[in-house]
Amino acid sequence: MFQIGIEHLLDHPPSRFRNAQLGILMNHASVNRDYELSSTVLAREFPGSLQVIFTPQHGLWGEQQANMIESTHAYDRSLDIPVYSLYSETRRPTEAMLDKIDCLLVDLQDVGTRVYTFIWTVLECLHACTVANKPVIILDRPNPLGGTVFEGPLVEQNYLSFVGGHAIPLRHGLTLGEIAKLFVREVGLDLDLQVVPMRGWQRQQSFHNLGRPWIWPSPNMPTLNTVFLYPGQVLLEGTNVSEGRGSTRPFELIGAPFLDATELVDGLAQQNFPGVHLRPTRFCPTFDKWHGHSCEGLELIITSPNAVRSVELTVTLLFHIAFHRAKEFSWLPPPYEYEYVKPPIDILWGNDRLRTTLSKLENFESIPETVAELIQFDESSWRSRVDEVLLYH
Repeated sequence: MFQIGIEHLLDHPPSRFRNAQLGILMNHASVNRDYELSSTVLAREFPGSLQVIFTPQHGLWGEQQANMIESTHAYDRSLDIPVYSLYSETRRPTEAMLDKIDCLLVDLQDVGTRVYTFIWTVLECLHACTVANKPVIILDRPNPLGGTVFEGPLVEQNYLSFVGGHAIPLRHGLTLGEIAKLFVREVGLDLDLQVVPMRGWQRQQSFHNLGRPWIWPSPNMPTLNTVFLYPGQVLLEGTNVSEGRGSTRPFELIGAPFLDATELVDGLAQQNFPGVHLRPTRFCPTFDKWHGHSCEGLELIITSPNAVRSVELTVTLLFHIAFHRAKEFSWLPPPYEYEYVKPPIDILWGNDRLRTTLSKLENFESIPETVAELIQFDESSWRSRVDEVLLYH
């Protein structure tokens, strides 16, 4: 039987929960099999223990859009406890916020991609709890992409940011519990960290195999198809090409008023992108880039989720767009996710080589080879680094 961490926890509550004061980092997608919020479950099962809720980017209910649109602190009237936003004037719990609790629980649905900020909020919590000498318990959930496929590159030291705070690949293949263990080990945190594992999950399983509905953890992650395309499509956030924000298909669309869909499809005709069909389309974003303007481009239709390699796909699309529409295509300037100097694409990619390589492109026929060189990373080295933190086979 498949169980997520919070369900496993209730079967075997740790002894430290007796008379403990608890806090939890969560949002509206933190639910059990009966769709009950984790905060509701904890308050019922451990009466009087839950003292505070912490929330990541987008807020408790996923109301806020992305890129430095902050959430305010709030109050949960039903539980009579404060709700502290960790995407506000602070991204790390303060000493005062942690003062009421003996232990911090973390129950978030991650999406398996480096630039999704939830894992960096967890890292900030690990730092804060190290200083405050508070134990952390991760209630693990599946990596919706599964845990056997990785896509690079690693983020480099000079490009660390809130969309990449440690040297991990774009598609990292770890669960939240595993990546927290990696942070503690590699950052050198002197922290009491416990992971309550899932039961019945194997690394080759994507979310499609679990028999549970997908609950969107953020406003532009509405479907599992979105999740599989996101590792590559998120790179469009560093460009003037729309990634579909402001439409009903975020990250499943790519477009701009200056694009020619037929030109794109014809240019890509000789290349194979497993698991994805590219369909010409038009859309008009209601907010974000090109809002109110008709954008021509492509719909990315997933035909086989586990075959999708979205990083290679999106980088190839960027090269074709930049080659054919050099006068119209551009990189967006900062700020982006609290980085005010480096171009957004550089912190998204993890170094400046995507941007600088694309700017020097002269030969259309060299695109596949150039893309292959850019996305390559030492997968065996990454596997060796994470081997000791893996919780599932």
